Amino acid sequence: MAYTALYRTFRPIKFADMVGQDHITKTLKNQIMAERVGHAYLFNGGRGTGKTSSAKILARAVNCLNLQDGEPCNECEICKEILNGSLTDVVEMDAASNNSVEDIRTIRDEVNFLPTKAKYRVYIIDEVHMLSVGAFNALLKTLEEPPEHVKFILATTEPQKLPTTILSRCQRFDFKKISNEDVIKRLKIICNEANIKINEEALNIIAVLSEGAMRDAISILERCSQESTEEITANVVKDLVGIPNLQYINKISKAILQNNEIDALSAVDEVINEGKDLYNFLWEIIKYIKDILVYKATGNLSLYSIEELEDIKSLAETANKDRLLGIIYGLSELENNLKWSNQKTIMFQTGIIKACMSVNMTSGDVQELQNRIDKLESKINNINSLENVQSSQNNYTSDKQSKVANAEIAPKRSVTTSNKINQSDFWRKVIDNLKQSKKMMLYTTLLNSRAVQIDDLNIEIEFPNGLTPFNEKVINDPNNRNDLMKAIFAITGNQMNIKLKDSKVKMPEEKEKKLPLQELGIDINIIE
Repeated sequence: MAYTALYRTFRPIKFADMVGQDHITKTLKNQIMAERVGHAYLFNGGRGTGKTSSAKILARAVNCLNLQDGEPCNECEICKEILNGSLTDVVEMDAASNNSVEDIRTIRDEVNFLPTKAKYRVYIIDEVHMLSVGAFNALLKTLEEPPEHVKFILATTEPQKLPTTILSRCQRFDFKKISNEDVIKRLKIICNEANIKINEEALNIIAVLSEGAMRDAISILERCSQESTEEITANVVKDLVGIPNLQYINKISKAILQNNEIDALSAVDEVINEGKDLYNFLWEIIKYIKDILVYKATGNLSLYSIEELEDIKSLAETANKDRLLGIIYGLSELENNLKWSNQKTIMFQTGIIKACMSVNMTSGDVQELQNRIDKLESKINNINSLENVQSSQNNYTSDKQSKVANAEIAPKRSVTTSNKINQSDFWRKVIDNLKQSKKMMLYTTLLNSRAVQIDDLNIEIEFPNGLTPFNEKVINDPNNRNDLMKAIFAITGNQMNIKLKDSKVKMPEEKEKKLPLQELGIDINIIE
């Protein structure tokens, strides 16, 4: 006897067997019992959610000789012939391979003939979005006003590709993704009837991997049952689909959160050497970081053992929510870039290094920095006020000759002074912009800097007290550099290149003098 795939063996034959689509099956049963079945239906939804199965059940139900509460009996002559595919009154067509005008014209010619045995001729057109423009046009009139003995059931995963003229002629039902709980319940029924031994953890993994598609879940289960003659465990499932062991996921997540590039790359090399799929590996890392975030927010998770929860708890204590969100977004971007890269391993490794370089600050650190910054700004404002008063007194003179001399020099000085003031105001606005945007790391790093050169294309940032390696790393971080360029663009309206300059100069001993901020005991490089 020929072998039949597990998903075909356990295909639902009643609406009651459908998983996770109660909102659709209830409506269809009510229509059947009230004898108000429409002439055209559109079943839309992701793969493996039950579109074709529902279409076949509906085709039997409208023709069943012994209908039971809106369900086909599957025992009468008509139901049996539809089930074994021998009844010509129910036609299934795959639009992916039969998408021409001629194929639809054949249907248009056939609908005029009465059914041979059944009450209705039912046409099930799968992947209907694959029909050509001419085929859609040929279908329009027939779909709008078919003979009373004809029913159309269209199924698709991409309804946006259908013409509105087709959509408006159909009753549309949207099939949703099946929840993990419903997938597990159905898999347990199948395992019980097929004598397949599997533990709860393995069922959970299969349900997550299926992503709401029941057919995918059953296919994974079937492959696992052929791989292992004994009980199917989580390790069997992971090995079969290429998911790395959780210890690798934990190791690389811990290295990322600790900014440890060496350990992260070591874990990556181990996984690559074992031949694991990079996409699955990256997906597992993203999911693990997400679970750390969920645990930090809610304090509980359901799919982990006690030991694994302890590891997640320790990692959740080392990072704040913003850091975890940033890592998830960064790795998701890496996942998209990985699809288009010819050097996937290199792209993957550099993406992991980038994730390790992101800076982590707790909410307490941010609040402490904010308090210290407020104190610094208050002291700086006091110093500026004193310097302005001193400057006003020094500039006053009653000597007429000095006034004339100053008048001659004034135009030259005014240009220079004006430029300096403009630069100072511009840079102060940029730094204020960073503060208002809550970019506290950049704000504190640039607080004691100044813009010494501005033109339409370039800006040079000078650090009078010296450019430390840490400050340079903060500014050169891709995300921080992008935020800084946005702040500059917001003030100037120009997209500028950023250059850094270390302008710290050692003063001669006889002329060495403390700067005003140092006299107040203020340490500008507060990050260090």
